Parts: sequence; C-alpha cells; structure tokens
Amino acid sequence: MGVTGLGIVDAVGWAGATAAVLFMLVFTVDGWTRTGYRPDYHPVSALALGGRGWLQKANFIVCGGGIAIGSLALIEVSILLTLGIGVFGMALIASGVFTMDPMRSYPPGTPAGNPASFSRRHELHDHAGMVVFATVPIAAGIATFTPQLSDPLRVYSAVIAAVVTVGFLAFGQAWENDSARTGLWQRLTILVGWSWLAVLLAISA
Repeated sequence: MGVTGLGIVDAVGWAGATAAVLFMLVFTVDGWTRTGYRPDYHPVSALALGGRGWLQKANFIVCGGGIAIGSLALIEVSILLTLGIGVFGMALIASGVFTMDPMRSYPPGTPAGNPASFSRRHELHDHAGMVVFATVPIAAGIATFTPQLSDPLRVYSAVIAAVVTVGFLAFGQAWENDSARTGLWQRLTILVGWSWLAVLLAISA
C-alpha cells in the first residue's frame, strides 16, 4: 500500500486497468459511428485515419501511456511481468504515433485492397502492432508462472496466453487473405487480451 489515499501502487494499477478498458470502449463507439467504417472488416488502426483520426491516435497514445504506468503496480510481484506490460504500453503509444496507410476502402474513397507500396510510417506501425499482440500472450505466460499471483489468476493467465495466441494467428491470417471478418478477429483478440490486462492490474492495485 502506498503512502496516501489509495496509495501510489493502487493509483497506477487502477490507471492502467482503466486505460485498458477505455481503449476498448473508445474504438468500439468510434467504429460504430464512423461513416464508411466496417468494424467487422476494418482493423482498429484504420480509425486513426480520416478527419476524426485524431481520436484513435489519442486513444493509442493516452491508453498506452496509462498501461505503461500501470505496469509499475506489478513491480513487487514480478519485474519480468512489469517489463512485459510496460513494453506493451509503449508499443501501443508507437501505434498511435505511426499510423497505417489508407487502404481497403477506408477512409471512404480509398481503393479496395492494398496500395502498391507501403510508407515507412506504415511499416513502423506494423512493427509496433506485432509487439503489441506478441507481448500480451508473453506477459500472460509470465503471469502463469509467477508464484506471487493467486492460483485462479495464474490459471486464467494460462488460458489467456493460449487464446490470445490463437486469436492473433487467426487475425494475421484473416488480414493476409483480406477476409471480411478481419476486424472481428482482431476485436475478439483485443477483448480477451485487454480484459485480462485490466483484471490483472486492478487486482494488483
């Protein structure tokens, strides 16, 4: 427990948990209300494009920062777990700084399919995204073998590590095949992974 009020550890833990939930809430509502945007098809990152793109950019950066700070709530539980979630948060920030290129009919007026070549900004966004989705199952795997956590939380973490790995692979395949369910696979993976993260940080607060 920290020195005042909820304490520093409590405050950063709840900040991280809130950021994880807020991230999902913002992209869900924003996606539902965007003209020409199809949540079941377009990835979350596409929301950073267009006239209202600033909202998703801010969502990436603010929530990524909140999660990175929130990881400090786990410092006495596991340094490895703290580092894993901290890297996740920083990669989420990078995803907002480096946006993807317009493609696959979004923003409206953009041709279907992929562009002939990708910008350096898009490539950096892809690298950041790979780190984001890879660090969730890695962090969950670390949590599985962290004895300071309760047995139910460790079992939950083991399940999440497996489910998010499968979800990430399914999303990757859907993206490569330009599947009509690409956005759905990504959102399901985010829902499972980010919810686990919120629970972990809230319990650690």
